[in-house]
Amino acid sequence: MEELVSINTDSIKKCGYAECASLISDRMREVGLKVEVFDPVALTGDGKKRPNVVGTLDLGAESTLGLLTHYDVVPPGEGWKRDPFRLTIEGDRAYGRGSADDKSAIAASLGALSRIGEKGKYNVKLIASPDEEVGGRWGIGYVINDLNLRLDCGVVVDAMPDMVCVGASGIVQGEVLVRGIQGHAGYPHRSDNPIPKLASLIREFENFARFRERKLSNIDAPPGSPNKKLWGRFSFTIIGGGEKENIIPSNAWARFDMRVLPDEPLEEAKLELINFFNRSRENLNIEAELRIMLEDKGFLTPPEHPFVKTFLNATASVFGAPLPLGASLGGDDGKFLASKGIPVVSYGAIAEDSHFHGTDEFVYIRDLMHLRDVLVKLIS
Repeated sequence: MEELVSINTDSIKKCGYAECASLISDRMREVGLKVEVFDPVALTGDGKKRPNVVGTLDLGAESTLGLLTHYDVVPPGEGWKRDPFRLTIEGDRAYGRGSADDKSAIAASLGALSRIGEKGKYNVKLIASPDEEVGGRWGIGYVINDLNLRLDCGVVVDAMPDMVCVGASGIVQGEVLVRGIQGHAGYPHRSDNPIPKLASLIREFENFARFRERKLSNIDAPPGSPNKKLWGRFSFTIIGGGEKENIIPSNAWARFDMRVLPDEPLEEAKLELINFFNRSRENLNIEAELRIMLEDKGFLTPPEHPFVKTFLNATASVFGAPLPLGASLGGDDGKFLASKGIPVVSYGAIAEDSHFHGTDEFVYIRDLMHLRDVLVKLIS
């Protein structure tokens, strides 16, 4: 993992991708995997390399298990007390960008596969992909949708260590745009300022956020959540408008993020959003429009599915009792498998307090060992 963390694989800049993929390829070969690298560079349109590394372990089994990991990371940001691109071990913690999300999963998966004998319940394809942090279209999405990689079941090795996730939330992101009339701030009577109107609309949407919070899934939420069951969420996340202090702008806007339950129809949630917006716009007499910029439905593997039970048995072998089942508050790459009807669970070493996506990100070494051991039990 030390070598992986030392390479900056910023998902925005897309730097270090080729170097990291080469390192992963070498380490896969060292544990006896057949390695293939697939790069969608001819399709993406930006000329940037995004190598997807697929390592295959053939154990003569009838079914093939996919282990899904990613090597890209979010930018380090400011305020680190340690070098983000140098693995620092302190007690039971290993610090560094990607130490939890998700380079440790690559290391733990390789560690597990190095402990497998010549036979197992599954053949294994370990996939290390880029661009997960920006949606995964040219990472796992490319491998599954464009290359049609055959899998019978899968584990997204990119989740928490104290729950087995059988689903993930969907997402709807977009923008609310309020129109006004631009003018000189010294002559406000000649303009129509959209900013106070946008503020009124945002306040109105607090009612919609509370409405979403009352939506509850049939699936449990992660440990430490304020609700037992997964719940709906709506947040404004970016706001903008205007160019200069003495100019009343013509437009003001706010962007939002709505999380959809794994067992909630995406179209139903979108319609509720659109209807609420239209009623609010009319009640406030505001000229505004709603733009949906991204939508992605969640997924749910039935808890009673045989593969889920097999995975729970593997956790019971390590912990003495099966881990609880639940669903993720966010999304993950399991959506690409689920869209093909492939049963998938998510399990990893990203503890709730590990500062993933934050400063001084770390992973608990004990969680890595547990992850490795669960994968060994699952496969062998």
